Amino acid sequence: MIHPSILRKQRIILGITTTFILFTIIIGMGLGQASLSYDRLLPTLLGQGTFKEEFVLFSLRLPRIVITLLAGMALALSGAILQSITRNNLADPGIIGINAGAGAAIALFFLYFPIDSSSFIYMLPAVAFIGALLTATLIYLFAYNKQTGIQPVHLVLIGVGFSMALSGIMIVLISSAERAKVDFIAKWLTGNVWGADWPFILAILPWLLLFIPFTLYKANRLNILNLSEPIAVGVGISIQKERIMLLVAAVALAASAVSVTGGIAFIGLMGPHIAKALVGSRHQLFIPVAVLFGGWLLLLADTIGRNLAEPDGIAAGIIVAFIGAPYFVYLLLKNET
Repeated sequence: MIHPSILRKQRIILGITTTFILFTIIIGMGLGQASLSYDRLLPTLLGQGTFKEEFVLFSLRLPRIVITLLAGMALALSGAILQSITRNNLADPGIIGINAGAGAAIALFFLYFPIDSSSFIYMLPAVAFIGALLTATLIYLFAYNKQTGIQPVHLVLIGVGFSMALSGIMIVLISSAERAKVDFIAKWLTGNVWGADWPFILAILPWLLLFIPFTLYKANRLNILNLSEPIAVGVGISIQKERIMLLVAAVALAASAVSVTGGIAFIGLMGPHIAKALVGSRHQLFIPVAVLFGGWLLLLADTIGRNLAEPDGIAAGIIVAFIGAPYFVYLLLKNET
């Protein structure tokens, strides 16, 4: 049973994080190359704006805001699942190579397969999922030891190795490709939110609607899996079955996000860690906080990045890396001591 004071604290933090999200959305709707006065936001949202105001808000700003928010949520939830099933506080879909696997699959598909514009949006998440799942499976197999299970630092090192190898493969693939396709892959690698249109929401939203309830339903099992294998076996949990199901969920969430936002790392690392620090390590408590916090982090990074430099801004993945990389080093050193 969760103490009422902890539940009250969680609700307060959820309310504060939601406020941060709404405040960042309002700021983001007004900022950009085409300025939109804040006193015109509400009339424009209600359909009383000029053609220019409605075009800027509904065709340029809002789709990108919604997609970035959903992608951050998906990455944070993916990271929370990965950290629990591997008992590794350093696990993140970007750090351990899952995003790179999705990127390599997308690069192969984009460069060498005929693309139908009507189905391209919906094919990308499927292609990214196949590449990410194959990579995650290989990393897990290489890192798993029958005697010791998954060693946290070992898993990270193998994941980083896979990530570097797959990044090298992508460079080789694009070295002989045409310029337009090379530009797309290069932007994807830096974490540039390219899928900023309403249809791309369908690449992410269904996975969140499916896996947020699924993960909360599995919260008690994640709590046990996060302790140790003997305890999980002792209470009758089929470890391999649960891990496989949850790994597929984590991979699907990460793949759907990066298929439209590019190779963004560290959101899946920071979101769960900050949530655990605020409300504790019980999954029922920290997962909702991590999901909201991950969405806000990526939304904030993209809002800052697209307004920081003219004309195209700075990729959200680069802004996130400025914060996430030092945090990752801190956690790595902390886990070694």
